[in-house]
Amino acid sequence: MSTNVLAVMIAISTFLGALGLAALLWGLRTGQFDDTAKFLDGARFDGEEELRDAVMMEQKRKEILEKSLEKRREDKRVMPD
Repeated sequence: MSTNVLAVMIAISTFLGALGLAALLWGLRTGQFDDTAKFLDGARFDGEEELRDAVMMEQKRKEILEKSLEKRREDKRVMPD
């Protein structure tokens, strides 16, 4: 094996290593490695009853939010500026 081939192989492997390091740092910076396993496992192992409860709780949360927004709007109408 000639020295030129060895030098090219080292240069290519160094470039690929730097590219991998850059990809890893980009992934860490943009949150690509946040723990989604908890979310996925929760959805995967929940039964139908738990999923129905979760949907009902989300609907109740939205209703409460809408009611509070309506109340704020009404309070703004009643209070003079």
